[in-house]
Amino acid sequence: MATTGKRTRRPAPTPPKCPDCDGKGETAETVRVGARKGRPTDDRQAALCLTCLGSGEAPTD
Repeated sequence: MATTGKRTRRPAPTPPKCPDCDGKGETAETVRVGARKGRPTDDRQAALCLTCLGSGEAPTD
C-alpha cells in the first residue's frame, strides 16, 4: 500500500528584477526648465520605467 502523506508544493520561482530600475518599477528623471534651452535643475521626479513598464520584472524576449 502507498503512504498517504501530505504533498508539499514548491514555491514558484521569483522572476528576475529589472536591471534598469532594480525592481522598483520607476526611475528618477532630472527636471528641465526653459522652453528654448531646457536647463537641468537639481530637482528629480519619478518616472515609469520604460524597460519593464512599471512591473519591476525583467522583460523576457
